[in-house]
Amino acid sequence: MTGAPDAQLAGQLVDSYAKLAGRDLVPDGVQGLEAARWLHEAPFALLVHDTSPDPLFIYANATAQKVFGYGADEFIGLPSRLSAGEQDRDARARFMASVLRDGYADGYHGPRVRKDGRQFWIEDATIWNVLDAGAAIVGQAALLRRWKSVLTV
Repeated sequence: MTGAPDAQLAGQLVDSYAKLAGRDLVPDGVQGLEAARWLHEAPFALLVHDTSPDPLFIYANATAQKVFGYGADEFIGLPSRLSAGEQDRDARARFMASVLRDGYADGYHGPRVRKDGRQFWIEDATIWNVLDAGAAIVGQAALLRRWKSVLTV
């Protein structure tokens, strides 16, 4: 997938976020393909991975692509664990397992790594389980509201 998410994924993201976080992900009245386009160009970074044993990214919006330094074609299929540095992957995995159990977490922050290896810090992130129409978990999404570079000396 190189452009906006399809209407089905957008609907799952919007509905799951409303159910689990209790807030709207897109402006009121935006739905279907319009929601997919809005999410792709949103002012926040949005990433989604699947439920495979080593979860793979299935979506990254334009902002996420800029923040992490990957093009859409590079992001899709990338193991999501690679969004964190090697030293931070165990903590990330434990946190993602807690979201899988609890459904949602708000206010998350932590270190992440760009494609070029530079670290940055995410702040004020919401992570939630993406549900299908039958309430089965089909992935997990991360909405990153703020981030900053990490200077290493």
